[in-house]
Amino acid sequence: MFSGLRKNIRVVMERDPAAKSVLEVILCYPGFHAIIMHRLAHRFYRRRWFVTARLISHISRFLTGIEIHPGAKIGEGLFIDHGSGVVIGETAELGDNVTVYQGVTLGGTGKEKEKRHPTIGNNVVVSVGAKVLGSFTVGDNSKIGAGSVVLKAVPPDSTVVGVPGKVVARNGRKVEERKDYEIDLRHDLLPDPVAEMILCLQKKIDKLEKRIMQMEENSLPVETVCQDGEIQCGEGCLFVLDRENK
Repeated sequence: MFSGLRKNIRVVMERDPAAKSVLEVILCYPGFHAIIMHRLAHRFYRRRWFVTARLISHISRFLTGIEIHPGAKIGEGLFIDHGSGVVIGETAELGDNVTVYQGVTLGGTGKEKEKRHPTIGNNVVVSVGAKVLGSFTVGDNSKIGAGSVVLKAVPPDSTVVGVPGKVVARNGRKVEERKDYEIDLRHDLLPDPVAEMILCLQKKIDKLEKRIMQMEENSLPVETVCQDGEIQCGEGCLFVLDRENK
């Protein structure tokens, strides 16, 4: 028990540069408090003391703003940064060294009683406001971008962004299994498929504009005449008519 507490404290000190001391973590970090209370609630849940387990979970949500169902299975080294609005469902499973930011939901998509929440692999970072909904697996060492809505399985070593979430990057390297694996918390440096599409459209528009300008330069000028009979160019004239039609 005490070894687990020490590990949770060490995780906070490693991943949050704002943490100044062990005492600060113990007294002032709601993510740390929520994990400790979940461990207790989960023990009662496994013994089928469901009401007691839910009561502890309910108190934890009131105190920390983090709702973790007592049935959820959580590995070692979970770090919940800030934590306000985090929801983890009953059949969710989290591996080791997972990092979860505020506003994250690990939820279900149906009313079935069996597995309906996601399984999060080891060393996964779930960024601010991301929603992972459904019974599927997010592979090891993956990152879920801020505000993403993930509705299907994610391969290992992947980066997911967007609504619905799409895999936009895979590093393709084999991940070495080691205890001192460094968690990549730079969830602000993610590809943006929407911005890339807008940039692509802008390039196409530029090409079309250049072609139109070339066509206009190569074409012969057309004489136009206003209603007063004076020959003028067509620009700025509200009543442009061909001389023949006039």
